[in-house]
Amino acid sequence: MATKMTAPKVLAAKGGEKLRMVTAYDHPTAQIADRAGADIILVGDSLANVVLGYDDTLSVTIDVMVHHTAAVARAKPRALIVGDMPWLSFHVTVAEAVRNAGRLIKEGGAEAIKLEGGRKRLPVIRALRDAEIPVMGHLGLTPQSVHAMGGYRVQGKRAHAAYELVSDAHALADAGVFAIVLEGVPDVVAAKVTEEVPVPTIGIGAGPSCDGQVLVFHDVVGLGGDHLPKFVRRYGALRDEAVAALEAFFADVRSGEFPREEETYHMPEESARVFRELTEAPAGDDLFADEAMER
Repeated sequence: MATKMTAPKVLAAKGGEKLRMVTAYDHPTAQIADRAGADIILVGDSLANVVLGYDDTLSVTIDVMVHHTAAVARAKPRALIVGDMPWLSFHVTVAEAVRNAGRLIKEGGAEAIKLEGGRKRLPVIRALRDAEIPVMGHLGLTPQSVHAMGGYRVQGKRAHAAYELVSDAHALADAGVFAIVLEGVPDVVAAKVTEEVPVPTIGIGAGPSCDGQVLVFHDVVGLGGDHLPKFVRRYGALRDEAVAALEAFFADVRSGEFPREEETYHMPEESARVFRELTEAPAGDDLFADEAMER
C-alpha cells in the first residue's frame, strides 16, 4: 500500500519523478483522482467556474472552500490535500489569513493551503508557517488578479516581468513554501525558476520543465466546456458518454423498458393478496375485525 503524501515528501521530490497533481471538488472526484495515482489533490477555487457556474474565481468564499475541501478529505486519499485560499481570505490582515487557513485545515481537513501572489504575500506566508500550516505558492497567471491583469493573460513574456517572476519565486522559497504552481508563463521562464529554486515547481501552461504538472479534473476527463485553454489536453469524453447514457435511460422510460422485473421490488405473495383484498373491499368493511376480536 502506497504511503501517504505529505508536504515534506512533496518538497523532497524536487528534481525527482514528476509530481502528479489534479483538482478535485467533491468526494467522488477525489476518489477517482486518488485511484488514478495523484500525488497532490488541489481543492481549487476554480470550482467557482467548473462546478458553480461563475465567470471567474472571485465569487467563492472561505465557507464554500471549507465545504468542498471537507468533501474531498472524507475520501481519505493517499494524495496530499491542498485547499485553495479564495480571494479576500488572505488579503485584508495577516491574522484573518491565519484564521481562514486554519479553517481549511481544522474544518475542511486540508493538509496544506495554496495562495496566489509574490513578494507581497511574504508576511502571510511567514505567519502561516509560524502556525505550522504548510503553504504552496502560485505565480504567473493568478486568476484572482484577473481584473488587475486585464484578463487571463500569459505572464512574464517581457524580460523585466520574467525577471520579477523569478525573483518572486526565490522570495517564496526563502519564506518557506514547499512548492510553487507556475501558471501561464513562457517555458523558458518556468525552466529558469525550476532550475534555480530549491522547491518543486508544478506547471499549468508553463511548459515541460517543471517538477510536476496540474490540470483541472473536468478538463482532463472531458466534463468541462468546449472552450479550453491552450495548455489543456483532454484524455476522456465523459460529458458525451454521460449525455448518451441519459438519452438511453430516457428512451427506456418512454418505451416502458425501464424498470424491468429484476429491477423492481415485490411483496411476499400472501401479503400482496391481503393488500389487494384490502384495497378492493367496499368502504366500511374491516378485513381485520376477526383477527382483532381473537386478540
